[in-house]
Amino acid sequence: MRIGIYGRSFDDSFIPNIQVLFNTIRLFGWDLSIYEPFMAYLQPRISMEDDPQLFSKYNEVKGNVDIMLSIGGDGTFLETVNVIRDSEIPVLGINTGRLGFLASTSKDNIKAALQDIYDGRYRLQTRSLLTLVTDQGLFGEENFALNELTVHKKETSSMITIHTYIGDLYLNSYWADGLIVSTPTGSTAYSLSCGGPIMVPGAKDYVITPIAPHNLNVRPIIVPDSRTIRLKIEGRGRDFLCSLDSRSVTIDSSIELIVKKASFQVNVIQTEGQNFLNTIRNKMMWGLDRRN
Repeated sequence: MRIGIYGRSFDDSFIPNIQVLFNTIRLFGWDLSIYEPFMAYLQPRISMEDDPQLFSKYNEVKGNVDIMLSIGGDGTFLETVNVIRDSEIPVLGINTGRLGFLASTSKDNIKAALQDIYDGRYRLQTRSLLTLVTDQGLFGEENFALNELTVHKKETSSMITIHTYIGDLYLNSYWADGLIVSTPTGSTAYSLSCGGPIMVPGAKDYVITPIAPHNLNVRPIIVPDSRTIRLKIEGRGRDFLCSLDSRSVTIDSSIELIVKKASFQVNVIQTEGQNFLNTIRNKMMWGLDRRN
């Protein structure tokens, strides 16, 4: 089996844990492919007996990697998805900091998680994505998002107006700082911080969440992901910001944004004892008495 590794720089305190990861991979006899910039970062810090293959592009992992490890936080996980795209490579998120919703394997559980994979004691949880369609081909081949699409004001303090349609039906004109169209995975990210609801990963819905709306009676709304969402933006400024997860471009009012469900999904590895409900309960500190 070939293991791919994508990662970012980490605190020096994590070095012993990352060494455990590489020692365990060597013990199991797995082959390695490592993201080239991450390999350059690792070389002076980690002992590796063998020279792994390197990759830097999507076409270098599709069909060549069996499982991808994402080492960092949830932001790193989103970058990993941008690399694997529609390859169907299962991803395990290993968190180098605090507990994440996507990178939910803690540094203390690295060896146990790899053992579960070696023994076949894991399941795949599919996560849906959204895709952005525009006449201008914004984002090129990377026109998808695991978390959300966001439109936001830029270079002005004035609010913008986002005319929103579900299919051909008019929904609302949001007068706000911006608007989020979130997948179930993204419901625990930016949308949540703006008052959106939490959705379980298997939900077949989007949530549309306004950012600081002028009208306080405007609330997030959940719509089926089988529907197309169309956005038209206007405001006092000429330019606006459009983001897919962490990737952003500047657009103007002539561009119509069409959001659809992506044609592929991402497979997230869940090892023994891992599930979304456990993660969210721990992350949100539900059930804890904070009065002491």
